[in-house]
Amino acid sequence: MTIRRATLEDAEVIARIMAGIAAERVHSAVTTAWTAAEQRTYIERLNAREAIHVAVESEIIGLQPLEKGAFESMAHVAQIGTFLTPAARGRGIGRQLFEHTRSFAVANHYAKMFIQVRASNLHAQGFYKSLGFIECGRLRKHVCIDGVFDDELLMELPLQ
Repeated sequence: MTIRRATLEDAEVIARIMAGIAAERVHSAVTTAWTAAEQRTYIERLNAREAIHVAVESEIIGLQPLEKGAFESMAHVAQIGTFLTPAARGRGIGRQLFEHTRSFAVANHYAKMFIQVRASNLHAQGFYKSLGFIECGRLRKHVCIDGVFDDELLMELPLQ
């Protein structure tokens, strides 16, 4: 397996992976995936301090986007997400993706990373805690999937 930055040519596979995750309606707050064209546009618009790292075997089996904070005052904060195909889960691939993403974040002078995790996704919470993330907030009933509301936990990891 290799880990590399995503390219425009990866947009179709990324869109397919995200559609599968959205259809599961369990692991993520993502319920509608972007099309391949929307993924291409997203990749094109990433600036030099943002990236999507992809884990590749015969094709992409996981991805981890990193974006800078939404507001200029948050330029020191990187938001990440981790998305794996069902066959890639439980194999340490998320951890390998994270090591690449963390190194990228440090090299690009981010002071911390944060992630939003559904409160019902105990596996993801455990994964991020094992990487050193700590809970720093909670958005009450922030996610609604199929009429069921779920809190979203905010977790952060200082990098410096």
